[in-house]
Amino acid sequence: MSSVTPTSRYSALAASIALALCGQAAAAENDNNNDTQVRYDETLQIIGHQDKLRTEAGSATLLDELQLDKFKYDDIERILAFVPGVNIRSEDGFGLRPNIGFRGVTPERSKKITLMEDGVLIAPAPYSASAAYYFPLMSKITSVEVFKGPAAIQYGPYTVAGALNMTTRAVPEFREGQLDLSGGSDGYFKAHGYYGDSIGNFGFLLDGVHVQSDGFKQLDGSGDTGFDKNEIMAKLRYTLEGERLSQVFELKMVYADETSNETYLGLTDADFDANPYRRYAASANDRMTWDHTQFQFNHFLAGDNFDLTTRVYRNDFERAWRKLNGFESQSNPATDRDLSTILQNPNDGINAIYYDVLTGAKDSEQAFENLVLGTNDREYYAQGIQTDLRWAFELLSLQHNLQAGVRYHEDEIQRNHTEDSFRMTDGQLVSTGAATVTATLNTEKTEAWSLYLQDTLVWDALELTLGVRGEFLDQFYQNNQPGAEGDYLRKESDIWLPGASVFYRLTDDWGVFAGVHEGYVPTSPQQNPAVESETSINYELGSRFGNGNTQLEAVAFFNDFDNLKESCTFSASASCSSSIDEEYNGGEVDVYGLEFSASHTLRGMGLDWPLSLVYTYTDSEFKTDFESDFTMWGDVSKGDPLPYLPEHQATLGLGVAGNQWEANVLVRYQSEMWEASGQGVTLSGVKTTAFTTVDLAASYDFGDWGEVYGKVDNLLDEAEIVSRRPYGARPNKPQQFVVGYRIGF
Repeated sequence: MSSVTPTSRYSALAASIALALCGQAAAAENDNNNDTQVRYDETLQIIGHQDKLRTEAGSATLLDELQLDKFKYDDIERILAFVPGVNIRSEDGFGLRPNIGFRGVTPERSKKITLMEDGVLIAPAPYSASAAYYFPLMSKITSVEVFKGPAAIQYGPYTVAGALNMTTRAVPEFREGQLDLSGGSDGYFKAHGYYGDSIGNFGFLLDGVHVQSDGFKQLDGSGDTGFDKNEIMAKLRYTLEGERLSQVFELKMVYADETSNETYLGLTDADFDANPYRRYAASANDRMTWDHTQFQFNHFLAGDNFDLTTRVYRNDFERAWRKLNGFESQSNPATDRDLSTILQNPNDGINAIYYDVLTGAKDSEQAFENLVLGTNDREYYAQGIQTDLRWAFELLSLQHNLQAGVRYHEDEIQRNHTEDSFRMTDGQLVSTGAATVTATLNTEKTEAWSLYLQDTLVWDALELTLGVRGEFLDQFYQNNQPGAEGDYLRKESDIWLPGASVFYRLTDDWGVFAGVHEGYVPTSPQQNPAVESETSINYELGSRFGNGNTQLEAVAFFNDFDNLKESCTFSASASCSSSIDEEYNGGEVDVYGLEFSASHTLRGMGLDWPLSLVYTYTDSEFKTDFESDFTMWGDVSKGDPLPYLPEHQATLGLGVAGNQWEANVLVRYQSEMWEASGQGVTLSGVKTTAFTTVDLAASYDFGDWGEVYGKVDNLLDEAEIVSRRPYGARPNKPQQFVVGYRIGF
């Protein structure tokens, strides 16, 4: 095998469309399609609405459109402050490329959670390279769902932590549209509009968003540190209503792009204390550009007691991130330093010379003082077909709610990483004229079949759910560098992941639940089979109350990792540049904690007073001693904690609302986090800072004349070190003012 080539990329899609359309029962048209449309839209969500006690197993959180609208966040990291059990490592302050984990799994590029949009995998290459360098604009999202626990087996392949599903705006039943314009500090501007209608059986929706900012960082010598993002979505829907069966056909098309002047280069702690928003001169040329397209065709078939949803999808993503990688590598260890080491110890010997070059205070005079800028050019595709069945029936005097699904998926990443040499001259980067070097040129591909079967048996107040998921992977890797034809790998793997849970309804409003399931994270195609997949047994015990006005959930969880797996990436540390995408086994680890969420609306003085509280306690420990050169572990001793896992997190929401106006305050607290677990690596013994931020939002509705709103993120303008990765100290977003006007019809 000399190369990896996709086997008829489009043939599977063509066959899938035929499968979705053929063999369906003909149905007579009917003007009354409302029930079918509502039932179809519900299939795009994992969690039901919160107007009654939810009986699904596992910790579940639904943020609907009303909740998302309160603060009008563009940043998924801020949105997830409403969800317990989420651990985040902030990076750019805007949430452009979020680092999200659940229940202690690594947050690096959200690569260990199942990311979905409208029920379909949305990461650029979910199996082959799961790091989520693409993330949708939140303005087009109408609900966000986080599901953790036993039901995660429905939404693989990443079942250790859980699933994040984002639902886009549905095709409206009647003519509907909106225009939203806002602007604010740091050159922030957003324009969002949508329009849709249904005429007889046909419906459509057009949705477009543009967001930009000049950035909040100050580049040495001046320069742009902002971003510009666009996303356009179109949906076409056709509904058929018959006496026995109803159907929906829907086509969704998305185009998105981004240009962001973002860097991996941070600051020394001393420079952070002087000005947390400074950027060194060496990062002046750093820029990310990408574009994303999505095609999704859905077919929905429903009868009285069942529905069958088939989705055919194709995602394409191309990106090029030109950024500082470090200094020219040296064979002499006395002069060979990575950026993380330099910024953590800027006054240590030769590090002082490198630091002065980074800041532009010193010109590059010798070869080892030249800077290397890499353009990490990557092309991805992901495509597949999935079919999901929901069937309610009675058997042996028990009510059964059966859910089953099968998915064929294939994805691929092609890397073309190049490097160019620059010298620092008078505070500016100047090319040395050396030839461009190809650092990485390879292809990884995965073809995967997955299936799940889950049955909920209802007997009076008791619901017992039994389920299993299967993942069957065929993976390929090829080094495409000239002369490396023999550097290839093909491997196969399969696994069955069982789960079980029970829910007991104590009253109409209150219930208790418990569950256990097996967690799984596959290895990437290029990893040697000696690197084991990540596996765990996850337990939880909880209670849930819901009566419409009041919602409460408390869950204790324990994740028993048989083998924890991590990978070395540029986003983890500069020291990973020589072992990019290499994976490491960490052995047995325990993660345990408590998740609590509550919301209630008081009514008094003619006003509504919504209150909410979210709290998470999490702890972790390695169960064995081992030595590792992985940058976030080092030499680990039994009992050492996982990095980037805060022990305490809390979010308090307070609001007041009248007939035409409302105001809301959100207070978020996050305790300190370890930057590395063990000893012997650059950030050993170093912690982030605990911090508290306050966000304020208010709006007034003029009825037919539209709505005026304003918000302030980080009202108290607190600046703290939220992470020292990838290379150096990084701040949270500073105080930001935004005012806007929105009119709908």
